[in-house]
Amino acid sequence: MNLPNKLTVTRLVLTPVFFIWYFVMDLVPGFSSIIYSIVLVLIYAVMELTDLLDGKIARKYHLVTDLGKVMDPFGDVMIHLTFFTCFLYSGIAPVWAFILIVWREFSQSFMRMLLMGKGKPMAANIFGKAKTCLYAFCSIFGIFHRIMMVMDLVQSWIPVTSLVLFGLAALSSVISFLIYINNVVKQGTLKDMTR
Repeated sequence: MNLPNKLTVTRLVLTPVFFIWYFVMDLVPGFSSIIYSIVLVLIYAVMELTDLLDGKIARKYHLVTDLGKVMDPFGDVMIHLTFFTCFLYSGIAPVWAFILIVWREFSQSFMRMLLMGKGKPMAANIFGKAKTCLYAFCSIFGIFHRIMMVMDLVQSWIPVTSLVLFGLAALSSVISFLIYINNVVKQGTLKDMTR
């Protein structure tokens, strides 16, 4: 297994670690909120760093593999849905935005499988790039919101900002998927599929 794929696997392994750590404050009464916050940020930072590096290294050193092409987007979906599930539990992410994002991610994964079977790449659109950026902003702000919650420092602007960010992320994710579906239909990529 090459280095980019190892970085992706590291990200996947850290996903349940993040999930478990996220709930430490609920499971262990009196646990240090400072230690909790530092470790939460560190786990998140390592996950984001591996996500940033795996693709850059794979492209720069010509280490792109079929496994990496499948595993990297799978890792992205697993990570973001894990983050957003945690935020949903804490009341940080609104239910309606979470559901739209989940529907979009599963639908996109299904389309990706269909198109890979046809040997067709998935071209990103501007809303897909916006969605990726907004997912990152939601993740960073969601962690900040969680830390403010465990330290009992939440101010009124924090939940409002979370609501706006998750709303924009859900909206951009749905729009990007609809644009993508429209392009697939126009190109007739899946027209000859049979039962």
